[in-house]
Amino acid sequence: MTQDGFKAADIDTSRPHPARIYDYLLGGKDHYPVDRRAGDELTAAAPEARIGVRANRAFLQRAVRYVVGSGVRQILDIGTGLPTSPNVHEVAQSAAPDVRVAYVDNDPIVAAHGNALLSRSGTTRIVLGDLRDPRSVLDHPDVRHLIDFDEPVALLLVAILHFLADTDRPAEVVATLREALPAGSYLVLSHATGDFADRTAAQAVYSRATASLNLRSRAEVERFFDGFELVEPGLAQVPFWRPDAPPPARSDEIGFYGGVARKAA
Repeated sequence: MTQDGFKAADIDTSRPHPARIYDYLLGGKDHYPVDRRAGDELTAAAPEARIGVRANRAFLQRAVRYVVGSGVRQILDIGTGLPTSPNVHEVAQSAAPDVRVAYVDNDPIVAAHGNALLSRSGTTRIVLGDLRDPRSVLDHPDVRHLIDFDEPVALLLVAILHFLADTDRPAEVVATLREALPAGSYLVLSHATGDFADRTAAQAVYSRATASLNLRSRAEVERFFDGFELVEPGLAQVPFWRPDAPPPARSDEIGFYGGVARKAA
């Protein structure tokens, strides 16, 4: 049993994990040979994959600055992945030092690395949890220790819902999370799509990973925002959401939609 509360046998390094593939594509170091092979296979078939994940990461940082600038002081980031600097809490706390961040991921390796690297200040924690069981995430004692659901919360579901198949009922998962949020909360969401290019090769790589890649159309992604009001510019390819630099000339390279929405009273 590790100090993080899970058995060493629970760590599966025989199959690639989306969080570790993502870390590799971002240029991180917290991954295994099986993840590097999957990442190399992915970029060989779809060289734009690295461009897409980096654009998605940049969207995440802009969205965090936006919600913190709107007054939110607590963030629940589900499907956080491996810590890649600047992390959500670093971006948020650089704007407002009192922001509290609860990270959630279902990979024990993510939890182990997160606990080793993240701030011990008491404003940031990472817990082992599964998005497919949203109630257990909401009720987790470490989440409850940091997040006060009587005050606005920024819920981050960034590049995670496409790892839920339709049989996992992702719309119901989001609805459960939405109902736990008070008015004035925000949803930050991004999702992979095949609307702009054939992503069959990417899906084939993830079919051998611990989670499949489930691409959805713009209309399908928009439905995840039911019960929220999208802020301008609405749902967009991630580099076109409030860019702080000129967006790329070729939009077909970016297979991610992203948006930020507010829960009204």
